[in-house]
Amino acid sequence: MSRAQCSRCLRPQTHCLCALIPQLDSRTRVLLLQHPSEVGHALNTARLADLGLLNAELRVGEVFEDLATLLNPPGYQARLLFPGEDAQLIDTGEPSDESLPWLLVVPDGTWRKARKLLHLNPLLAQLPRATLPEGAVSRYRLRKAPGPGALSTLEAIVQALEILEAPTSFAPLLRPFEALIEGQIEAMGADTYQRNHGDKTV
Repeated sequence: MSRAQCSRCLRPQTHCLCALIPQLDSRTRVLLLQHPSEVGHALNTARLADLGLLNAELRVGEVFEDLATLLNPPGYQARLLFPGEDAQLIDTGEPSDESLPWLLVVPDGTWRKARKLLHLNPLLAQLPRATLPEGAVSRYRLRKAPGPGALSTLEAIVQALEILEAPTSFAPLLRPFEALIEGQIEAMGADTYQRNHGDKTV
């Protein structure tokens, strides 16, 4: 028998995260394009970002028929948060064109699935790209990062917004993320966690 599920955060009602999810406004608009394989993932951080940001929208799919409309909301300039040779480093307090805030387009999935979204949606691949400064460390202690600086979707969005909209803090978005990780560690048991994910250098 399946456990009752919260219809908002999609977690079991006994582990509902809604009380921890903030309601934050931002000048930057965030468009999350989620690969369908991520929807049932225990750590669905794109959904947490969508629930916690007032100026965000989450779409699920592989091909987005209305992408041209989604990428051109009035009053915004679109940027794809994805690495690339010509990607602009997000390192200033404001987008380059100060008259228009950014529409930050964020593909959500494994690196392979995210690249597939770009391949299947050529309009995405044509967007100017933005990338985060190097050196970030993920708080996701339950999965080995594919490389240095690899962040969850939620962590990447928080870092981008804190740069673009400094000094505003978007750290409250990470509270349900942290609680989710702690809950998974607790369910796993301290010994199992330490054996599989603990610091091997000690």
